[in-house]
Amino acid sequence: VTHLSEIIKKHVDELLTRQELHHILDNLKKTNETLVNDLIPNVVSIQTLQKVLCNLLKEQVSIRDLESILETLGDYSPSIRDIDVLTEYVRQSLKRTITSKYIENKQLKVVTLDVRIENMIMESVKKVDNGSYLALDPNSIQQIIQSTTKEIDRIKDLVPYSVVLTSPIVRVYYKKLIDQFVPNIVVLSFNEIDTNVQIQALANISL
Repeated sequence: VTHLSEIIKKHVDELLTRQELHHILDNLKKTNETLVNDLIPNVVSIQTLQKVLCNLLKEQVSIRDLESILETLGDYSPSIRDIDVLTEYVRQSLKRTITSKYIENKQLKVVTLDVRIENMIMESVKKVDNGSYLALDPNSIQQIIQSTTKEIDRIKDLVPYSVVLTSPIVRVYYKKLIDQFVPNIVVLSFNEIDTNVQIQALANISL
C-alpha cells in the first residue's frame, strides 16, 4: 500500500484528465459559481488551468485552494502566456500551503543556491514563443549537479525534506535541471516562504 501511495504521488499530475478537471470545477461552482463563470473559459482557458494544476501536482503542491489558484490566473493569464511563469505566480499565492509542509516550529531548514550559479542559469535561459528553456553547457550542468548532490548528502540526516532555496526567477529552471539527475529535491523560492517563518541555511550550493 505504501509503495502504491508513493507511485500515485509521483504520477498524480498524469491523473488530472480534462474530464476530472470539469468535475472539480463543477464542485467549485456549488460554493463560488461567480468566480468560475467569470474566468472559465474567457479569461482562463481549460487548457491553461489544466497545465498549471499539473505543474503544481508534479511538485506535490496541493490544489485544494482552487479559488486562490483561479484568482491568480485571472490576474496574470491575460498578459502572460508562459505556463511555467503562471505556475510560479500561483505558487506564490499558495505560499502558506507550500511552506506549512516543510516547517518545524516555524523554522525552515534549507540549502541555499549561490548567486554565481543563479546568474549562470539566468544567462542561459532562452525565450521562445510559448515559453522558455535552459541552454546550459554540459560542463556547467555537471558542476551544478555535483555540487547539489554533495550538499544534499551533507544534510540528509538532519532534515526530513531536502529543500533548496532560490530566487523566484531561477526556481523553475533549477528545478527542471536537477530533476533529471537528482529527483525528489524540493525547490522553493523566497517569494513562497510565509513571512512568519524563520529560515535557517544549513549549506550552500556553490561552484
